Amino acid sequence: MLDDDAYDKILRAGRIASRVRKYAAEKVKPGIRVYDFCEDVERKIYDEGGKPAFPCNISINNVAAHYTPYIGDESVIPDKSVVKIDVGVHIDGYIADTAVTVSFDPKYDDLLLAVETALERAIEIIKPGIRVSKIGEVIERAIKSYGYRPIRNLSGHSIERYNLHSGVSIPNVRDMFNISKITSGHVYAIEPFGTNGVGYVVEGRNAYIYSLVKEKRVKDELGRIVLENIKKKYDGLPFAERWLRNVIPERNKLLEILKELVKSKILHAYPVLLEATGGVVAQFEHTVLVLKREVVVTTL
Repeated sequence: MLDDDAYDKILRAGRIASRVRKYAAEKVKPGIRVYDFCEDVERKIYDEGGKPAFPCNISINNVAAHYTPYIGDESVIPDKSVVKIDVGVHIDGYIADTAVTVSFDPKYDDLLLAVETALERAIEIIKPGIRVSKIGEVIERAIKSYGYRPIRNLSGHSIERYNLHSGVSIPNVRDMFNISKITSGHVYAIEPFGTNGVGYVVEGRNAYIYSLVKEKRVKDELGRIVLENIKKKYDGLPFAERWLRNVIPERNKLLEILKELVKSKILHAYPVLLEATGGVVAQFEHTVLVLKREVVVTTL
């Protein structure tokens, strides 16, 4: 059961995440360097009194998730692109997770409307005891009613303190095999993804986001330095390669260390996720706190 302190921090994280999401949606424009944009959004989180719960994700067109700029990234937001911005904020480990899609091409307006409507429909029915498969069914029906497909292998998730994905998945399609139910006193991220593609994502070759999964002895001195920095600063939450640029300034060396830590199963890498057929992807997301008699959307 949540005490008053936890409840207050959950709500504060949500209010900050909401302000930052709105700020990001107003600031994003074609021609902006993605590196500068994400650094700006993350600074805004600190300025508002929170900390990033994960790196600012900026996923463009057929990139569905897990893209954050890498050290030296010179890519810019293209003209006529569809840009997904996923923001996480925590206060003392209590997390809010929210996302918005901005389109610079009117032909994708209906895609955005489909996914945003799906999020609204899901929030309307969520309550203690409801099966998560029912939420997925509502999301799927809403997106398909506009002529698009939900992405069936991406899902929402339960959230606990310092644990962004804490075990319960909330599908974006009807999933008869998922028997989990929503329970009171818990926090969930609802995040429909829709596409004009086949509705399935695959892993790309690159990963720019990591998280600590296991503490083990590391022989290499620089590896120990990197690991100590990760343990001290991120509390098991996902972090960006670029957040370590002041620890190991040479990128090739840093990547070598991160690769070895992944190989040793000390770190988990999050590959960039791509729509399997190159379809354009839209995403909207809110965090909800489910209580016995009400559901609080913390990131409105």
